[in-house]
Amino acid sequence: MSLYTNVKLYLEANSKTVAEFNNNILLQNDGSGDYIKFWNVDGLAKPTDEQLETYNSAATTEENNNVIRATRKSAYGDIGDQLDEIYSDIDAWKARIQSIKDANPKE
Repeated sequence: MSLYTNVKLYLEANSKTVAEFNNNILLQNDGSGDYIKFWNVDGLAKPTDEQLETYNSAATTEENNNVIRATRKSAYGDIGDQLDEIYSDIDAWKARIQSIKDANPKE
C-alpha cells in the first residue's frame, strides 16, 4: 500500500477530503522511503507512523479494488458500444458484464 492511500484514509476518517492534498500536504521519497515532508491541514494534526499503520489493511483493500475497477472498466469497453449492445440484446450485455464482474471480484 502507498503512503498516499494511508494519508487519504486518515483524512477521510477525520472528516477531511482528498482536496486537502492541494497545497496542504507534500509526500516525498528521498530514496529511503515515502514520508510526509509538509503538513498544513487546518484542524488536523499530522499523523504519526503508528496512526497511519492502522489504515494498512483498508489501504491494501482500496488499492486492490482500484486495480479491479480499472480492469473492469477496460473490459467493459466503450460506453457507446455498450449502449448499442444493450439496445440489440440486453440479456447478452447483462451476461457479458456479469462474467467480467465474476472474473474480477472486489475484496
